[in-house]
Amino acid sequence: MRLHRPPRTSLPDAPYPEADCLLDARLHALDRQIVDVDGRPVGVVDDLELDDALDENDVPTSRSPRVVALLTGNTLPSRIFGGQPPTSRLTRIDMSDVGDFAIAVRLTRHHDELDRTWAERWVRDQLIRRIPGGSHDPR
Repeated sequence: MRLHRPPRTSLPDAPYPEADCLLDARLHALDRQIVDVDGRPVGVVDDLELDDALDENDVPTSRSPRVVALLTGNTLPSRIFGGQPPTSRLTRIDMSDVGDFAIAVRLTRHHDELDRTWAERWVRDQLIRRIPGGSHDPR
């Protein structure tokens, strides 16, 4: 016996904030998948770099801080054991490289152009390609 499901209704997209508006970092940014212009995964948003919203005398201004970069990297140990990850383990992706900020953060650059993937590229070029069959495209 087959159960028939009611037809799916088309739900509207979740509303996303307009540019230059207040965002909840945990809800709208952190742990979002980052993909390059071709849709290849680059990482996840682990942290945000904010401008300091201070004037020239280091006095807080009335405006809210703005996100200037996304930080991605190996932050799992610091989440488990506490503390802050060393900045050497975080890769900075400037907001000028972000094209779309939705379910996934889509960049305007290819993943090969990012410093984040230099170690992967080196392993691929120096080690994997030397393995028999390691240089062909698996698709």
